[in-house]
Amino acid sequence: MESVTDKTFVSQVLQSDKPVLVDFWAEWCAPCRKVTPLLEEIAKEMGDQVTIVKLNIDENPETAMAYRVMSVPTLTIFKGGQPVKSVAGAKPKGALINLIESAL
Repeated sequence: MESVTDKTFVSQVLQSDKPVLVDFWAEWCAPCRKVTPLLEEIAKEMGDQVTIVKLNIDENPETAMAYRVMSVPTLTIFKGGQPVKSVAGAKPKGALINLIESAL
């Protein structure tokens, strides 16, 4: 899973041909660490349909503010340069797959 930054967000997320799931996270966030292995599994299983990236909100505050990320983890699925759906908090794998499928 790769990381995106304020500088690379437009090219890697908004201009992507595939839907992109962005994990807005922070180092100090325990629930964020629970979500990471699930996202890695999903990336292996669904990598041909969706790109999954992480954005550290402490290092990239501009993007986090632009999308009104108030708590972490926040997972937002983007398609065609637009946010389609967001969920906040650690969710089970099935809920994350449903989030991705909402943009497929």
